[in-house]
Amino acid sequence: MALTNAKPKDLALHVLEKLEHSKLALPIPPLTVLENLFECVFFASMRTEESDLVKVTVTLIDPQNPDPKPPRKIVPERWSSISFESPIDFSIKGLVKLSKASDPSSTSLAVYYDANGKLFIWGLIDQALHYQSFLNYESESGSEQPGLFQVSVSDIGTLDVLFDYELLATLKQNILIPRYLDVFTIGPISKILKANATSLKADIKLFLAEQHPGEAYDDWETFVDSLWIQTLSRLLLRIQKYHHGGAILISNTLTDVDVKYLITYDRLKLAVSNYAKETINNYVAETLIDNHIASGKKMMSKDWYIEESRSLLAKQGIADEIKGCISFLASHTCVDGVLLFAPDMISQGFGGVLKARKTPKKIFISPTATATPKSLLTTDPTHFGTRHRSMIAYCWNHPGSLGLVISQDGDIRAFYRIEEKLIMWENIKTQQFIKSRKLKRTAPNV
Repeated sequence: MALTNAKPKDLALHVLEKLEHSKLALPIPPLTVLENLFECVFFASMRTEESDLVKVTVTLIDPQNPDPKPPRKIVPERWSSISFESPIDFSIKGLVKLSKASDPSSTSLAVYYDANGKLFIWGLIDQALHYQSFLNYESESGSEQPGLFQVSVSDIGTLDVLFDYELLATLKQNILIPRYLDVFTIGPISKILKANATSLKADIKLFLAEQHPGEAYDDWETFVDSLWIQTLSRLLLRIQKYHHGGAILISNTLTDVDVKYLITYDRLKLAVSNYAKETINNYVAETLIDNHIASGKKMMSKDWYIEESRSLLAKQGIADEIKGCISFLASHTCVDGVLLFAPDMISQGFGGVLKARKTPKKIFISPTATATPKSLLTTDPTHFGTRHRSMIAYCWNHPGSLGLVISQDGDIRAFYRIEEKLIMWENIKTQQFIKSRKLKRTAPNV
């Protein structure tokens, strides 16, 4: 549950409690160090440098032992630390200045503390690009992360603290968000999206029957579901980057919608299907080769190698196509109005005005992804802005429609009617956060 009226010291206490339950051999910093770290980064996020807002990532990492347990195999894209000739005082001014040379999409600042608890900036860490790509579903594997944890400025007064690929917490101005709701993986919204993927699943089932009858569809269904959900998550992430705000309506009807720019765009759906097919082709070819080698046979068909290479290149090309489709569709939300999708993710147009006016007297906020009745909190729909109220009215009057509203500050809220209740979910997980095995679990994350 989010904590209101929170301060950087509340974030520090929350992170310390998480770290104290970790299985790391690394020393855990004192609470005063964490408080000073988060307070400095928090206030730096409110400054500008050359008229630009400050965006920066800080990694807490020991300069005396930055890489205590390197892997046996060092991949080319693995991070490295680059030391300054002399340490720099950790201050708001220093962070603001260095932020211009440390774009968080590629770089983080290496920070640590001395025996007296005084923080200092001792260098830079490169190759952060691969970390961000994995978080945003743009690569299939994640790179190993340096140091104890990272704290990133994602917006004014907004700090994200990550441990490996797990989000420990977000401080958003005065609200501490200990976790985001994974509504796309579990709960009613997840069921809606998986049902919407029916046509994609039918396409893949037919493909397997015709091209790879030895492959069971059941073994691939989870992959298809996750690919479908990742695509929607990536679209939302792309919309967030515009800081314009926007809305997506997934519905089987255009009733009560005045669409200014009517189009039919099915390229994203087709690309996702083709990506799944080439993934299967590549897996089957690799499996044939691996099994043949394991059997000890010396001769092998060159066609298997050709197919493995062909499918891998095709898969990579389609991944770029999907990225382009997502960028194309996300840009449509910069026009005032709603971006419209049929349930099968074929775009119906953009600049849509929702004309339904009848609203429920109250709506229900779900603090869990599963929207269990006992957990629901009531609120007045008139407390929200025009964009939210119009989506509330539409989803109330057209059951089965899923509405997603993205605020200018990046907040995402989902709306869906369940029986006689209009449910709203907020603090929705869109990035690929993964629970770290180094942290002990104290409560289920639903």
